[in-house]
Amino acid sequence: MSTILLSPPVAFLFFLGLCSLISLFSRRLSAHGKDSPGKMKSYACGEDMLINHAQPDYSQFFPFAFFFTIMHVVVLVVATDPAGISLMSGLYLTVTILALFMLFRR
Repeated sequence: MSTILLSPPVAFLFFLGLCSLISLFSRRLSAHGKDSPGKMKSYACGEDMLINHAQPDYSQFFPFAFFFTIMHVVVLVVATDPAGISLMSGLYLTVTILALFMLFRR
């Protein structure tokens, strides 16, 4: 019975319920402010902020994010290989280098 209570899904549900109860009870203790016209506006030292219509371009971001992810996974796999640089690690490195050439081929 104790192993069921310590299983991750049961512990998750328990703490989810506990946090929900704490949230419900603390909501009654919190201060309730009055609604005002500028309540939801952004604040920058008292200055009214203009709406920024610029759309960021992430086309250069994704290749670098993909490169970062690939390199970290490769380092993790090769560094945790118990045999050092084995045949499988070398093959993994070769496939990774080919994938990086394909990524930056443009």
